Amino acid sequence: MKSVPLTVIATLLATCTLPAQVDRITGLPFATRSEVIAQHGMVCTSHPLATQVGLDVLKAGGSAVDAAIAANAALGLMEPVSNGIGGDLFAIVWDAKARKLHGLNASGRSPRGLSLEQMKAELARLGVKTIPQRGLLPISVPGAVDGWFELHGKFGRLPMARVLEPTIRYAREGFPVSEVIAYYWDVSVPLLGKQPGGFMATYAPNGRAPRKGEIFRNPDLARTLGLLAEKGRDAFYRGEIAEAMDRFFVQAGGWLRKVDFESHTSTWVEPVSVNYRGYDVYELPPNGQGIAALQMLTILEGFDLAKMGYNSADALHVMIEAKKLAFEDRAKFYADPEFSKIPLQGLLSKEYAAQRRALISMERAAMTYDAGNPALQDGDTIYLTTADAEGNMVSLIQSNYRGMGSGVVVPGLGFGFQNRGEMFVFEPGHANVYAPGKRPFHTIIPAFIMKDGQPWLSFGVMGGAMQPQGHVQIVVNLIDFGMNLQEAGDAARWQHFGSSDYDQPRMTTGGYVCFETGVPWAAVAELQRRGHDTRTDLGGYGGYQAIKWDARNRVYIGASESRKDGQAAGW
Repeated sequence: MKSVPLTVIATLLATCTLPAQVDRITGLPFATRSEVIAQHGMVCTSHPLATQVGLDVLKAGGSAVDAAIAANAALGLMEPVSNGIGGDLFAIVWDAKARKLHGLNASGRSPRGLSLEQMKAELARLGVKTIPQRGLLPISVPGAVDGWFELHGKFGRLPMARVLEPTIRYAREGFPVSEVIAYYWDVSVPLLGKQPGGFMATYAPNGRAPRKGEIFRNPDLARTLGLLAEKGRDAFYRGEIAEAMDRFFVQAGGWLRKVDFESHTSTWVEPVSVNYRGYDVYELPPNGQGIAALQMLTILEGFDLAKMGYNSADALHVMIEAKKLAFEDRAKFYADPEFSKIPLQGLLSKEYAAQRRALISMERAAMTYDAGNPALQDGDTIYLTTADAEGNMVSLIQSNYRGMGSGVVVPGLGFGFQNRGEMFVFEPGHANVYAPGKRPFHTIIPAFIMKDGQPWLSFGVMGGAMQPQGHVQIVVNLIDFGMNLQEAGDAARWQHFGSSDYDQPRMTTGGYVCFETGVPWAAVAELQRRGHDTRTDLGGYGGYQAIKWDARNRVYIGASESRKDGQAAGW
């Protein structure tokens, strides 16, 4: 076999953006498939069977919210490595009749009976200084179920029993495990199998994770969802499910009690936005991190990214620096607004963005930034999106946080608890300092874009601190670089690590930035010259779904990227 000269390889690496999977005759070469286009409705999720569950609900006369709940329930069963009813939920809903966006924060709070002093004593007993990733201490009240019923009560059409019925059937009869999910499931079992409760009995009944293609059943979850279908949300927060959870935590030495479930409420919130080059980009306010994406966009609006060029060193450099700046504010200000005054309007103002933008040098990567001083003015995860024939659209994200969450499963209930409480800090006076009955800082964020007062795009990118970075990259790909919906998701991504943050070390040496292999080597080399620490990573770039409303043709356009097992489908 004739060898290829290194000079030829270097030239190819310098000029390509992402190797084509096939020789497509349309679109950009890195796109994995065409966009999906349909008239009557659309469902995009990270699992094809969950997408079909949501689509069937739409065809049966369900609303976009009915389809979103049905698909989310299916994902909790089929993708437990990322989500489930032991976690939290956030959503943005476009109400076509009222012509209004609604935001829902369905995140839970820390145990009311666990004080800051008691939490510190628990950590001292364990010999650690921060809340651990696994076990009983990082568990906060799961908010997803209440979120379902809040959404359904406002926008649902079909009975909840009909919405949950497909997942109950799949849980009882079984479903084949898909490829990417099987990989993460196999990684999680050794890490979580020794936690208190029924993790192994529920998720590894044969002593191991199910393999790709194997049929997995969860009869305990079928019974739990059956109770929700029959008795509603109170079965979870006041009835027999709440009582089972209370008994377990008492016996296991955990801190959640029935009163924590009884007192739980979701919160309807106003989505917040910035205008980016004529498009109104919406996120939810803290305790989530959505406004980090908005802060990045307000900084980037002062640069001509289109002129710099897609995947150019200049464009990548200013995007990375904008991320560093936004994440310093993220670490200082983002928290439960019931416990801390957040300078929201100041953080999103054009004046503040100009101040922060001025700190960026085009020649050198910053080794460190301080958080800003905005004016105080009053004012592992799945993402799915759905749309119905009446024009309603849902942007929904739901998560157990890290992997399969805390690893704690109440025997007989069929789901694991999130470990979101790990995000609390113990610095006195910090906005996100631990307190009983407080919502922790959250990473999961849904997004929505309006254009000239009309819905334009419902989208999200799952994956921890990648999410605001991913949101910005999608927006820039669509608006600045003119990509279509599928291309914008398939395009090579980057992720910066090292900003001052709850889940990352303090940035003192500029942090480091990981690139997918589709980013040209010439651009990476130039970034290295400017002082960026560049690396590669596999699998850390999130997962994307999106639905766009094409007002001219009056059709929905859907996309689901190739990094996950997902599917976009319409009818």
